[in-house]
Parts: sequence; structure tokens; C-alpha cells
Amino acid sequence: MYKPKDSSASPRFCGVKTFMRLEHIQTTENVDFAVAGVPFDTGASNRTGQRLGPQHIRNFSSLLRPYNPDQEINIFDYCSGIDYGDVDVVPGNIHRTYSHMEEFLQPLLSSGIIPVIMGGDHSISLGNLRAFAKEYGPVSLVHFDSHSDTWDHYFGEKYTHGTPFRRAVEEGLIDTEHSIQIGMRGPLYGKEDIQDARDLGFEVLTMRDVRKLGYEKVVQKIHERAGDKPVFVSFDIDFVDPAYAPGTGTPEAAGPTSHEALELVRNLDGLNVVGFDLVEVLPTYDSGEITAMLASSVMFEMITLVALKKARTHSAIEQSQL
Repeated sequence: MYKPKDSSASPRFCGVKTFMRLEHIQTTENVDFAVAGVPFDTGASNRTGQRLGPQHIRNFSSLLRPYNPDQEINIFDYCSGIDYGDVDVVPGNIHRTYSHMEEFLQPLLSSGIIPVIMGGDHSISLGNLRAFAKEYGPVSLVHFDSHSDTWDHYFGEKYTHGTPFRRAVEEGLIDTEHSIQIGMRGPLYGKEDIQDARDLGFEVLTMRDVRKLGYEKVVQKIHERAGDKPVFVSFDIDFVDPAYAPGTGTPEAAGPTSHEALELVRNLDGLNVVGFDLVEVLPTYDSGEITAMLASSVMFEMITLVALKKARTHSAIEQSQL
């Protein structure tokens, strides 16, 4: 069983920085989830520096503790987890980086381990989805973002952080009939920027839709849309209002609060989630590390979902043995 160091016995400022002070080891034995970094920002179109996102999140995550009071579970009573390290990205070469990502993730996925991946800019999601589709076939996407990232090209380039989900649909990696995008907002080049995502088959809830429907109804729609399909969750930190997450490359006003964002992630419990990524953390613009705080908290909630699923399996086994 792999679990974090006890910060009541070992000070948080000691040791090599890993996510949540987990063991840094590349193994697939006795592991339920693995945190990994993809420090790549060649796909960014505005501010850059997302390559330093995984390091920034890890640094702050030492404050995390194993018990989740909102979900009433100690993660490591049910889960074994590690920090698997970073993909060896190729700065300036997105295609070779995608190949490295697929090779890196394959042993985890073939062993049934759930990856929890830190970007990097949002272009990394295409590499993730290629790896997941090889294991699961087309996956359902639950996508939290202020942008749909379904442009056909940006600056004439087909592979950027604004295009990954169009490319993923074209490559047959996403089951769009069971996929949903939440939080889109801000000025656009034209109404087609949202309509294109719908035309690709996604259900799209803009931030205005979210406010109108209310969060309980949004959660209901997510569960209805995804059903029991294998789900990949992609969380762009710019989904959250920049008052709560300023450290990002393309911030948009009028997003959810940190509390609302965390509640949405908590309420993904019950979906058949097979993997996660969290992207677009940019340390240079992170005042007081509040973006790193939120990013590590979102990842903590994602890991809690793994523990809750394991707890239900454990309970079902116990019941069957009575």
C-alpha cells in the first residue's frame, strides 16, 4: 500500500516534492491511482509557462491530508497511490510529445490504474485521449472549461490548446453522444465557436446555462449524459473565475467560485471515471499560490472519487461474503 508521508512526523518542507508527498516510484504493482505530470506548453496561444504547472501544483500539494471531510472518507483506507513522475516531453514538438505520452500511460492503463494527470496546456488532452482510447475505445468526455477547445485551427495550426477536442473527435477517441462541456463563456470570434462543439455532437452548457439551470440540475445532466460509459474528465483551471484562479493563460470573467467548482467534481461520484487531467496552471500569474491551492484541491477531489469507488467495491465484496 502506497500512501503519503505523515506530515505530523515528517515536516512538509523535507524531502523531494511529489504530489501530496506520495512515493515517487514507477510501478504498477499494488497501485490504484497514479499522479503524473506533462510539463508541456508549446500548444499555448497567449501566455506561456504552463510547463511549470506540475511542479507548482506539487509544491503546494504538501498541505493536503488524507481524510476528505466533505466525502467522509480517508482515501488511503481504500486506495494505494503514487506520484509516477513526468512524461519526457519534447519542447517545440507536439507530435513526438504525444507519442511519449502514449508510451508513458500505457503500462498504467493496461494495469487498470487510474491516471490523474497535471498539465501543461490543454493540448496535452489529445495525447491522453489517444492513450485512453487504445485501452477503452472511445470514451465519454466530461469537460470543465471556459473554452470549448474545438476550433479547427489557430494561427493556421491544427494542434494547439484550442483544438484538442476537434482532433479527438476526428480520430474517433471520444463518444460525443455521451459527452458534455460545461462553463463556456467570454468574448468569441463568432457564434460558431460554441455551435461548432454542438455540431460535433457535444452537449454544451455555457456558464449562462449553468447559472440558469443551477448546479444540481447541471450535475444531473452530467450523469444522464455520461451514463455508465468509461469517462475521462478534463478540467481546465480557467473554468474557475480568475478571482479564485488567476494563474492561467487565458482567463475569462464570470466563472464559478472555487467552492462551486469543487462541488461539481465531488458530484461526479457514481460515474465510471477512468482518468482525469487538470491543465493550464501558469505559476507566473499565480498571486499568493491560490491557483495552485485550488488545482491541488481539485486533484484531491478527483483522487477521492477513486477511493469512493474502491470503498463501494469493498463493501459489495463484504456483503457477498455474508
